[in-house]
Amino acid sequence: MEVIHDPAEYQQRTLAWRRDGLRHALVPTMGALHAGHYRLIEEARAHAERVSVSLFVNPKQFGPSEDLAKYPRTFEADRAACAVRGVDLLFAPDAEAMYPAGFQTHVEVAGLSEPLCGAARPGHFRGVTTVVLKLLLLGQPTAAIFGWKDAQQFLVLRRMARDLAVPVEMIGVETVREPDGLALSSRNAYLSAAERGAAPAIYRGLSVAREAFGRGERDAAKLIAAARAEIAREPLLTIEYLEARSLETLAELTRAEEGNTLLAAAVRCGSTRLIDNVRL
Repeated sequence: MEVIHDPAEYQQRTLAWRRDGLRHALVPTMGALHAGHYRLIEEARAHAERVSVSLFVNPKQFGPSEDLAKYPRTFEADRAACAVRGVDLLFAPDAEAMYPAGFQTHVEVAGLSEPLCGAARPGHFRGVTTVVLKLLLLGQPTAAIFGWKDAQQFLVLRRMARDLAVPVEMIGVETVREPDGLALSSRNAYLSAAERGAAPAIYRGLSVAREAFGRGERDAAKLIAAARAEIAREPLLTIEYLEARSLETLAELTRAEEGNTLLAAAVRCGSTRLIDNVRL
């Protein structure tokens, strides 16, 4: 496996793949790789002859009081994990390479970026869309692979690619979970033992609502109340938001619609912010 740090060199290498008629799938990450990322790599391999993984802790998607400084950085372990899984190229630039002096351009998706995490983290999605578009332009992939755990992020990025006619297939992969239901996240490493024990209640709450939906309940307020009651049983958890939104527009729903409802939650577990969702 080759490791490249320079954006221009990464672009040259991936353009050579394209000239040779090879499909290329990109897995954008911020590192601290876990089994959820490994599943994305597996999906990438199913769609292309060449797979690249980007490893970049993107400062533009962190707010001034967020965890940029302490975000897990495990480059050597990440490199080994990519190598053993057959990744062809690991792209690991630094911030100065991605955002050189004088960088002034940003990309923003109105509407989809505004509710949920967009309301809680102003500027976050502008940073996400900017870096991902740059990665797509550098890598020229035929497919880019993302996890549904970050559902709003995937919807925002898919809309960006559609609106700007980026010639890439945006693929979402189902959330990978621990046996007790906790969605895999690099931020799970922040949790104390007690917090780790409490965190699975987030998915239990979402599952209670999904089961009620399966029994015929369509009143969004009742579904949300059922999920909220289950999560509230854990005193270490504080709900930041828990909402039913359209999968197409992220408009808030009063009535859940089969095939078009995202039940999304952001929950504080101690000082750690965790997000999760189910699609109904």
